[in-house]
Amino acid sequence: MSSGNAPRSISGVNIHSQLEELKRKHRGIYECVDSDLVEGFIGQSSEENRSRDDFGAEKEGGRGGSYIQAQSRNVQARVDGIERMLNLMRRDGGGLRRVVDLLGGDGLVRRVCSLLGFSDLEIITCDASPLMVEAAWASGIPALLQRAERMLFRSESVDAVLLAYGTHHIDPGARLGVVEEAYRVLRSGGTFVLHDFLVGSPVDRWFSEIVDRYSLTGHKYAHFTRDEIREYLIKAGFGSVEVLEIDDPYMATGKDPKEAELRVGEYLVDMYGLRKAQENLGDAAAFRWAATQAKEMFRYPAEDGAMLESVTEYVEQMNAWRCTIPRRAIIGVAEKI
Repeated sequence: MSSGNAPRSISGVNIHSQLEELKRKHRGIYECVDSDLVEGFIGQSSEENRSRDDFGAEKEGGRGGSYIQAQSRNVQARVDGIERMLNLMRRDGGGLRRVVDLLGGDGLVRRVCSLLGFSDLEIITCDASPLMVEAAWASGIPALLQRAERMLFRSESVDAVLLAYGTHHIDPGARLGVVEEAYRVLRSGGTFVLHDFLVGSPVDRWFSEIVDRYSLTGHKYAHFTRDEIREYLIKAGFGSVEVLEIDDPYMATGKDPKEAELRVGEYLVDMYGLRKAQENLGDAAAFRWAATQAKEMFRYPAEDGAMLESVTEYVEQMNAWRCTIPRRAIIGVAEKI
């Protein structure tokens, strides 16, 4: 994967400057972009393009700044789940595969991909939030401003599409259209991975009881059922469809157990912008509170009849204590025949 540094002057709203940089340093990705679709997108009025942006700047009512801070402080917090999804899009001996990270934020998936040494994947980070796109470019990650329901890539131009870590933000009425767009841009044999969380799951509870109450943006979004995911994939035209659960935990490390748990709490507060908790409790107490809430909520039945719960343990290879909070995601994997 190439990852040359892009100038910090690239703006999240200046699509032409993004395309120029892609043309200069990431030619293969650039050639997947449809110039007519780009011009049509740019030609929309500002009112048509404007929508709620939970991942914008805090001064504009978003939580983008704290989200970026969470990833920069702990890039490995979600590495296990991301690795599992990336492996679903890899092909043994299949050469380089170009992947559209459709809700890519500031480029975390691409950073993890580089961290894992997956040189067979070339990821383009896409997002509808200008702040996220600008942050990606600022850290040397190729990115493109676009909406999931209106992709700017040519039909049958990419090898895989990932829709993850925010899929529930897509309005239920638009979800089938987003999946159909993914189908359109995929080459024959291409892979689509849709990631979210089950209705009624511990994650659903976390969002409704914690994120909705204690973040400045709130969080009133509907999660998914297995049948819903399967139906979208089949209706969009995918010929091979599988729906499964994967482990997708949160992790953080420290010099002792207390610090490891404090760091995972800090990650959660920043990740979800739990500013009301910080205002009420102060930083350190808010971090401890978030860790405690997550440890209590994120519990899953294990195969042996016990409960899968949070674990804080010493990891010799890391020479550190690691706190792992279990979390399970629902995944739809589909192939374009």
